Amino acid sequence: MLSRSACRISRKLSCTRALSTQSTPQIQNSVFVSQSTDPLFNLSFEDWLFRHSPPDKPLLFLYRNSPCVVIGRNQNPWKEVNMRALRERDVPLVRRRSGGGTVYHDLGNTNFSIHLARRVFDRRTTAALVLRAVQSLGIPRARLNDRNDLCVGEDKMSPAPTAVHVSGSAYKIVNTRAYHHGTMLIATQLDALGDLLRSETETMVTAGVASVRSPVCNLQQSTSHIEHSVFARAVEREFRREYTIDDKADPPQLIDESTSTGPYIENGITELKSWDWLYGQTPEFTYTISETFAWGSVTAKVRAKHAVILSCAFDAPDAPPHISRMLDALGTEAEGQRYGSWLHDGDEKDRQGAEGRNGGEVSEGGVEEALTGVRGWLARMLR
Repeated sequence: MLSRSACRISRKLSCTRALSTQSTPQIQNSVFVSQSTDPLFNLSFEDWLFRHSPPDKPLLFLYRNSPCVVIGRNQNPWKEVNMRALRERDVPLVRRRSGGGTVYHDLGNTNFSIHLARRVFDRRTTAALVLRAVQSLGIPRARLNDRNDLCVGEDKMSPAPTAVHVSGSAYKIVNTRAYHHGTMLIATQLDALGDLLRSETETMVTAGVASVRSPVCNLQQSTSHIEHSVFARAVEREFRREYTIDDKADPPQLIDESTSTGPYIENGITELKSWDWLYGQTPEFTYTISETFAWGSVTAKVRAKHAVILSCAFDAPDAPPHISRMLDALGTEAEGQRYGSWLHDGDEKDRQGAEGRNGGEVSEGGVEEALTGVRGWLARMLR
């Protein structure tokens, strides 16, 4: 059973946390299977395991999440994700605590997390464990690429390589512990994956980690009998074989939100939901956009760090002086505003955004209409 004496979490963000130096809770099991599909709970439970487990104990955590998009610790959500499609599909965005690229989760995707002592941790070894599990299910053409991602099909040395990804991985190492976690596409909604991970911000330049785009497919396209429980059992079987863990003496533990871990997970969920974590961890970026209005063309160069706008400079060489002054004032207003929420104090301005475009000449008295048009354009583009 899990101990009720889990340590209280620091209120600081995860990047400042260290592994617990207080008494370690009595984590007796080696395999944990989540019955929850809440991504915030599952990622927080994973972090609890990572930071409270005995230094040398191998652990396996298996879980599924309801539909969500999960970005890496050092990524820019506006660069990685189609934020418009995210809103239209009402899919939540989550920033995990490990690095790596952006992934889409739903109930057709199974997540695995393998925790080990840092001194024995090897990415190729843990990836090979998952590979053997997949091959044991009747997919002999499964293989690992040079990034330790699992693919199905011919390798790149073949005359006509056709390998596509079915899994992606990320890693985290802190002090004496390390983990390798990844996704396994079994029967995921690939149309949703494609729509949500196809960003519309080609002109955005970011200091964040960029995802490596790859073609993907589901395991069920290779063999239809595979489902979540079948894959999970196969991974558990290979994990026990690799680390000599008996299933009778050490059975898997089912967990959900009622599992007692003290306040750590509750605090972890609060952190993952916070603006400071979800958006405020975004590295510095610059986004350059252009538009044509009745009074002329304008280019905006927006620079932001930690999702707070540092500057918004407009270049409008053909604008009348009164429009130029309006743009200068708008640029000053932008400084210090939260990127993504600035100008969204109401949808009316967004709906009226076209009023300043494709119309007649803008007179000195038409500054308000021009301002409405520019604000509406920025509201759409910077969201």
